[in-house]
Amino acid sequence: MIDLRSDTVTKPTEAMLGAMQSATFGDDSRDGDATVQQLEALGAAKVGKQAGVFVPSGTMSNLVAMLAHANRGGELVAEATSHIFNSELGGVSTLAGMYYRGLPGARGAMDLDELRAHTRARMTANKQGTSLVWVETTHNAAGGAVLPLTHMSEAKAIAHEQGVPVHIDGARIFNAAAALGVDAKEVCSHADTVSFCISKGLSAPVGSLICGSHDFIERARGFRRMVGGNMRQAGPIAAAGIVALENMVARLPEDHRTAKRLAVGLHRIDARIVDPAAVETNLVRVSVGVSGRKAADCSAALKQRGIMVSPCAAWDLRFVTHRHIGDAEVDQAISAFAAVWENK
Repeated sequence: MIDLRSDTVTKPTEAMLGAMQSATFGDDSRDGDATVQQLEALGAAKVGKQAGVFVPSGTMSNLVAMLAHANRGGELVAEATSHIFNSELGGVSTLAGMYYRGLPGARGAMDLDELRAHTRARMTANKQGTSLVWVETTHNAAGGAVLPLTHMSEAKAIAHEQGVPVHIDGARIFNAAAALGVDAKEVCSHADTVSFCISKGLSAPVGSLICGSHDFIERARGFRRMVGGNMRQAGPIAAAGIVALENMVARLPEDHRTAKRLAVGLHRIDARIVDPAAVETNLVRVSVGVSGRKAADCSAALKQRGIMVSPCAAWDLRFVTHRHIGDAEVDQAISAFAAVWENK
């Protein structure tokens, strides 16, 4: 099977497996573990922040970041199709205790005039105060779109004018940086804090990092414990994360190239289903509605032909390239899709 469901399906590299075997086994929830501490310091340095904390998953990293920032009862403002609104089961309100306001946007970039209109330092007689401005890059629902740095800079300025912090949901932050041709530090300079995954695209088996100031991370550690994110002998999985950050970031443009190749091939089958010009990173969102078949049906038909993809909406499929996907696998996926499309 060729698995294009996500870049989380990658297997650890031989270097990762070797590092895992020689990792320390300290108790990260008590005295700390040397390998985990090394990963946290490395991750923070990579994104230009003072400190980091290691957590089991991207969803938990977002939740802990919200909790560490939150003023309960305040608003979290983000683009309306953000991952935290649509794929994280309402943690922003159920657990973090914030109301949320989804703003209209284009390709994941919220309308800045709307942001300015809805960001306020404190509660008034009839309006909530803003606790947090949230941006997402790359943007999952927008097909891996990358926020322009000018947009991020202006969003931060609007928030900071009101004394409101900014957080980046940067699950694939290194993909965003690669697409922009800049260092991840430059992207993350436009926010106070950032969370990112080491298991998406970077081939580590598990884990995410939250990075920010020393004070913020100290607070985040308390909330990590509250939600059950403290890990005991986490050294081996942290060791894989160190290899991921040191060795796997530079190869991400290859995944962007194969995604573009896939988009071009699918566009040739039917120009209505995908625009290759809109593919900036390693996600390819394909609209199959013109076939009259729902995405789940197309996904099932592709699986019968050895291609695994994810329905991401009733009429949309999401293909994700990663280090196990080369030109041959892309071409097989295109051929399988052509066969399914002919039988629509």
